[in-house]
Amino acid sequence: MRAPRLWWQERPALFAQILSPLAHMWGFAAGLRMQRMGMKTQIPVICIGNFVVGGAGKTPLALAIMQVLQAKGEYGMFLTRGYGGARIGPIPVQVDLVHHQAGDVGDEALLLARQAPTLAGIDRVAGVKLAESLGASLVVMDDGFQNPSLKKSVSILAVDAETGIGNGLCVPAGPLRAPLSVQRSFVDALMLIGEGEAGERLIALLPDVPVFRAHVQADPVQAEQFKNQKVVAFAGIGRPEKFFATLRQCGADVVAEHSFADHHPFSLQEIASLKESAKAKGALLVTTQKDLVRCSDPSGIHALMIRHVWDEPELFTQWLIKRVSDWRAKQD
Repeated sequence: MRAPRLWWQERPALFAQILSPLAHMWGFAAGLRMQRMGMKTQIPVICIGNFVVGGAGKTPLALAIMQVLQAKGEYGMFLTRGYGGARIGPIPVQVDLVHHQAGDVGDEALLLARQAPTLAGIDRVAGVKLAESLGASLVVMDDGFQNPSLKKSVSILAVDAETGIGNGLCVPAGPLRAPLSVQRSFVDALMLIGEGEAGERLIALLPDVPVFRAHVQADPVQAEQFKNQKVVAFAGIGRPEKFFATLRQCGADVVAEHSFADHHPFSLQEIASLKESAKAKGALLVTTQKDLVRCSDPSGIHALMIRHVWDEPELFTQWLIKRVSDWRAKQD
């Protein structure tokens, strides 16, 4: 699914206003669902979510947070829905990088599993119980903020500063998964990624929520590799234009852009066509790491590695470790 442009306008467009009755119905149901009592866990569950449908940088943020926790001696495990995975069901699956592909467990699960043991499954309660049985000291959950089945220990929401919460309406009139008035009650902190007026407007609406800031940085070695190089870029993520802009910031000459829906499964024919286009233009074929794992034939395709860099890493780390410590203290 590709998010409609009208969702990201500051003021609701006419068509969004027409859809607003449906949005109110959706929001009412989603808000009631979020307020159900979730299961208490034996280990901390750190949820990385967002307010809206689509990508906001949750997976890179989850990876960065896990790296911090591992450096503090935690044996953490990721828990993810495994979107797009054919082998995903209620019973969680432990991701195996040798035997699993994106079509089995989803693209995000493969990326997470490179950093730490990863469990993928629809039933998040079962996922946490499995993590506990496997000796995990905590769980970092990629997405699932609006899912009420678990009582989260800490909820950190990724916010794309360029888009914020768009027109502020719920699906289908806007991008919100549930009304902001309901979601704000469950938020422990915001991670504002990038710069933009939309993000600043959102912060103003949530004056009591701690805000940390980050920006996206490309791998410096790759950035040098792509500098002054012709590039044919393609991406099937929430906002492909962000990826294309990052390539240009690396100094690449992006001669063609190809956008696909988020989690798009690339066929052999599509990959062959993209490779032919790059060859005809004398360009490198470049995509995201998330997209590369969904390519049926990844040979000859370059993946740009990006990461989240926090503006005040020590401040965020101290806040996070204290929240985890405080949660554990309450359980004693």
